[in-house]
Amino acid sequence: MADDEDSERYRAPALDKGLDILELLAGIDGGLTQAEIAKELGRSPNEFYRMLDRLVRRGYVTRLDSDRFSLTLKLFGLAQLHAPVRRLASYATPIMRELAMKTRQANQLVVFDRGAAVVIAQQEAPDYWGISVRVGSHIGLFNTGSGHVLLAFRSPDERAMMISEYERRMDDTVQPQDFDARLDTIRERGYEIMTSAQIAGVYNLSAPILAPDGRALAALTCPYITLVNAPNAPDIGQTTEILVKAAKALSELAGAKTH
Repeated sequence: MADDEDSERYRAPALDKGLDILELLAGIDGGLTQAEIAKELGRSPNEFYRMLDRLVRRGYVTRLDSDRFSLTLKLFGLAQLHAPVRRLASYATPIMRELAMKTRQANQLVVFDRGAAVVIAQQEAPDYWGISVRVGSHIGLFNTGSGHVLLAFRSPDERAMMISEYERRMDDTVQPQDFDARLDTIRERGYEIMTSAQIAGVYNLSAPILAPDGRALAALTCPYITLVNAPNAPDIGQTTEILVKAAKALSELAGAKTH
């Protein structure tokens, strides 16, 4: 009885209402209308108008076809900032260092976070020359190898949600031609190789760090440049093989089965 009284005393009805909406939408594909949300939760539709408006404005919920509401990836993005991603970056450091030594190239680790692809770790090339991207940089989903890999190793629904989040936040919202087909090819091949859209002479080599369910937790990417004065450096094909092996090693640390 005392526990029930304490529970009632510390109730936060508005918070409960918001959490009820998030928990309901988390289990629904295609979203729900305001009336459907109210019916599922046994409340009046008017009770949810302001709450839905706030959730949309804060980026936790999005409108589909003007009258349906669906979860965004913001909660997923917040979870990415939690300990598992920090541990991933920590575990990745020695593997990324070894990758840089073997390939003579720089590399970086990228995750999707709240509508952007974000660099969470990077390793400099061991010699004088290399292309590195600053930790914390936001890079494109449509015009980088990292972005392509993060999208390719997701379900079609997750891809659509990530792209929707990205287009609301970033400026370069023009998708490449036949983009879905390209992502499917990347998934079948297991990695991306593409000319850089930012720097001439650079190739983006990118492979996924996979979760146990096969989804991409992160992308491990090498901005490959040809080293003219390093005759023993791996060529682009060899570098790709070394990169893919490093990504598989990180995937196994994350619990994925890669064989």
